[in-house]
Amino acid sequence: DTGARLSGAGHPVTDHVEPAIATVTRGRSSGAVQSITPRRGLADLVLPDAQLAQIEEIASAFRAWPRIAEDWGFARKTTTGGVKAMFTGEPGTGKTMSAEVVTGILGLELLKVDLAQVVSKWVGETEKNMEEVFRQAEDSHAVLLFDEADALFGKRGEVKQGTDRYANLEVGYLLQRLEASDGLIILTSNLKENIDPAFTRRFHFVVHFPRPSVAERRRLWHLAFPPEAPLAPDVDVDVLCRLDMTGAGITAAARTAALAAADAGSGAIGMRHVVRGVSRQFQREARLFRPAELGRYAELLTDNGSAHA
Repeated sequence: DTGARLSGAGHPVTDHVEPAIATVTRGRSSGAVQSITPRRGLADLVLPDAQLAQIEEIASAFRAWPRIAEDWGFARKTTTGGVKAMFTGEPGTGKTMSAEVVTGILGLELLKVDLAQVVSKWVGETEKNMEEVFRQAEDSHAVLLFDEADALFGKRGEVKQGTDRYANLEVGYLLQRLEASDGLIILTSNLKENIDPAFTRRFHFVVHFPRPSVAERRRLWHLAFPPEAPLAPDVDVDVLCRLDMTGAGITAAARTAALAAADAGSGAIGMRHVVRGVSRQFQREARLFRPAELGRYAELLTDNGSAHA
């Protein structure tokens, strides 16, 4: 029974996360920084084994850094303290969630930087804003996340005018601040090539997040519906997992399906609702959706009024 199998898929979080998180000061979100209390653990990540191993290694490296720096003398051998990691890959492939998971493993707080509020057109303001962000992370011993950081950490251009020269000075400040930090800093980017090599060289970990495989999409579909969600037996994961979707896309499609079922007064989320959710997600991403990929369920698109070229 597909519905039963899906309903049995839970969202376990590592046992040691919640007690540690309980000690973290709440309500720190303000201005350019959003405070995130980790709720998900390694069991919630659907990634290839190599990437999962790197996620665990990042947490292990950060735990080990004080010992090798202070007791083993490595602080004298490197200009960059703490641990710096860069996550690259298409939107929706698990970069931000992985930052949350690493933070949860460590029992820390995650501070997500809103770059739109940090980067300023006014001379000196970007450095001022960035200094406040770094100080907040250091004072709270939090993990710092620069999400979609291409704008701030992008490649420097040729100096042709005063503003270009000042932009390069901002990059110099960031490089210096990264090196001085003893914390865990994670940067995400849709494309590694967008990031200035001067930054890339300073990262201890560079993890690429690929689009999920068929087997990974199967598991993502199982995780997309909470155990409490009523699922009809006709929900066909064998068909759904063949559709090229990211984890975030699958989660969004499942939510749309649940909303459609609840609004219609249905007793369960059926395949027709999931097909609608998938169709709407392809529309949101402005991607071409071929009904033939649904096989015998393609007719449900017409029933939903969701068919499109």
